[in-house]
Amino acid sequence: MRFLGNEVSNLRLVDCSLRMFVVPLSVASIWLTVTNQQDNNIYGKVEYSNFIGLKYMVCISAISAGYAIFAVASSWVRCLMTKTWLFFVSDQMLAYLTVTSMAASVEFLYLAYNGDQKVTWSEACGSYGKFCNRLKTALALYVIAVCCFLALAVISAYRVFRRFEPPFVPSKEAGQERT
Repeated sequence: MRFLGNEVSNLRLVDCSLRMFVVPLSVASIWLTVTNQQDNNIYGKVEYSNFIGLKYMVCISAISAGYAIFAVASSWVRCLMTKTWLFFVSDQMLAYLTVTSMAASVEFLYLAYNGDQKVTWSEACGSYGKFCNRLKTALALYVIAVCCFLALAVISAYRVFRRFEPPFVPSKEAGQERT
């Protein structure tokens, strides 16, 4: 039993640390994205608010930072810590949302660097290099935050499902003996 107590304590420490690690990563990626803009004499000004994918990333990043703060604060409230299903569902939803927003941002950045010749979109990072470089930095920070949320989703799933016994699966020998 002492081993189980240490495991739970270590798991809580890792969980809390990951959640606290997500907050500055999310805030930094939001700040880098929202303040990112560049003006070009030929093509005009580009800023994050021109792109729905980047707005989606900023929105989900803000939600994930707020949720991480709430989850850390509520981890010290005894009555909320017993609601493992609540954290499991919330962590799963946030993990999926962060993955989708990251995918949208990666796709945007890919198109900005490479364009799409089939639909005659040219690459934009040649004209807006500073914008693309800041966006790469913001996305790198966001990818780390997404990895933290994926780890949190695994940890919360472990917390929920460790309470149940594994399903009984009869062995092949036992099934052959009956026939």
